[in-house]
Amino acid sequence: MMIVYIALSLFVGLGLGYLIKVILDKRYVRDASSTASRLVEEAKKEASNMIADARLKSKEMIFNAKSQGEREAKERMKEISQAEKRLAQREDKIDTKLSLLDKREQDAKRTEEKLTQKLREVEQIRHEVEALRREQIGRLEKISGLSQEEAKKELMLTLESEAKHEAAKKLRQIQEEAQATADKKAKEILATTIQRFSADVVNEHTVSVVNLPNEEMKGRIIGREGRNIRSIESLTGVDLIIDDTPDAVVISCFDPVKREVARLALEKLVADGRIHPARIEEVVEKVEKEVRDSIWEAGQQATFDVGIHDIHPELVRLIGKLKYRTSFAQNVYQHSLEVAHLCGVMAAEVGVNQKIAKRIGLLHDIGKAVDHELEGSHAIIGADIAKRYGESDEVVEAIASHHDETPVTSVYGFLVQAADTLSAARPGARQEMLENYIKRLSDLESLAVSFKGVTKAYAVQAGREIRVIADISQINDDNMDTLAQDIAKAIEKQMIYPGQIKVVVIRENRAVGYAK
Repeated sequence: MMIVYIALSLFVGLGLGYLIKVILDKRYVRDASSTASRLVEEAKKEASNMIADARLKSKEMIFNAKSQGEREAKERMKEISQAEKRLAQREDKIDTKLSLLDKREQDAKRTEEKLTQKLREVEQIRHEVEALRREQIGRLEKISGLSQEEAKKELMLTLESEAKHEAAKKLRQIQEEAQATADKKAKEILATTIQRFSADVVNEHTVSVVNLPNEEMKGRIIGREGRNIRSIESLTGVDLIIDDTPDAVVISCFDPVKREVARLALEKLVADGRIHPARIEEVVEKVEKEVRDSIWEAGQQATFDVGIHDIHPELVRLIGKLKYRTSFAQNVYQHSLEVAHLCGVMAAEVGVNQKIAKRIGLLHDIGKAVDHELEGSHAIIGADIAKRYGESDEVVEAIASHHDETPVTSVYGFLVQAADTLSAARPGARQEMLENYIKRLSDLESLAVSFKGVTKAYAVQAGREIRVIADISQINDDNMDTLAQDIAKAIEKQMIYPGQIKVVVIRENRAVGYAK
């Protein structure tokens, strides 16, 4: 029963629930339909409003576009109008220029015609002038008796003579002006230098003869089958000349150091008396070491005496080698020291660096230490050596130019030239063989006489001066300076001589009368 009641309650509940759901669904549908109708109406209204707004905006945009188009059209028309105006103006200008060009072209044609006419007239006048010139030349040739080429040659000779005459006068004037100021100062400097420097006049010769105690010693030096003399010559690099000279052996070699080694070694062997190959080798080795030490000490002593202490060791060694080198019997080592001191004194007088001047003076003849090994002038060789061992450009240039083999580029070049001349030219500094001396004087006189206008020449002052007697009919007062310069240049090019040579040209006009 209970179950039936529950089932019936459940069924009634389900029915009521379905009924309520149906009622609610109908109400929802009704409300939804009214909402939808309202929304549709609102949408329609909004669409109508939007359409109206769109129409209004489109009309406004059309109006604005039309207005802007009209404005742009007006501006474009204005620009076109201006462009047309400018084109019209340019056309007017072009027309004007074309008319001007036509006029100028016509003027140019007329001018060309006039020029052509003028050229014809000028050509005609030129032919007439040429004919007159030939006629005048013919008359002049007939009057003078000379052809045109001969007249030209005569004129050139006359002009050349006048030019030389004027040049000689100008040269003489310049020399007189320069000497008026330079000679006095130069003499003062040289006088001061000579007074402040005093050196002994001592000539050192490289000894090439070894005296022997007796003739028997020659045989001992030669040795059995010549083994001793061959050993000495091979070890020292010299030639031993054993001739008929009593009690003497002559040593011959271009290298002064090798010759000195041979001389000392031979003197030691002769004094010791034991002469055989083993002993010769021992003595030569010992002497070579002594000479090397002597060379190094001499180089160091020279740099110390001059006051220069930053010279390359190889240059110091070469300075020491000059101790065994002579030039015209003057020791080059002593000569270099003298030149260094003279350069220093003169540098102080003229106000330039004394240390540089002394350095150049000490090194100026460094090439003579090796000039027997290399080809070329000792000045150029010395400059190359100085440059190789780090000497400055002014030192190198002064060494190279001290015999005028390269141009003098600084005051130091002139100082070393003057100092070199002072050291070499002082009395007793240099000697030469009598035959060479006489030949040099004879060559000097012959060279001077070879010049046109020179009648006689006399070498005086031991060859330090050449006096030239000029022909008064060929050489005038102004040409004398030119002649002296020409002779001096010829002497420099063709002759070898120590120091300097003074050329004096003498022109004398004599008038002779007799009283009866």
